Amino acid sequence: MNRDEREGKTENVKGRVKEATGALLDDEELQKEGAEQRERGELQEDYGKLRRKAGEALEELGEKIKD
Repeated sequence: MNRDEREGKTENVKGRVKEATGALLDDEELQKEGAEQRERGELQEDYGKLRRKAGEALEELGEKIKD
């Protein structure tokens, strides 16, 4: 897991907490803020996964070229 994946996962969880808190307090603004933060976290996590997979593919290609 790389930095983007970790940070994205953290933002996702923080957003979910804000959403739930907003729902409990009947605070639509907090719910909306939480949903946006969760979505940004999901995007960052997906970007991190893509970067990691691309790096792994390049390493694998490098190994094949070496052999």
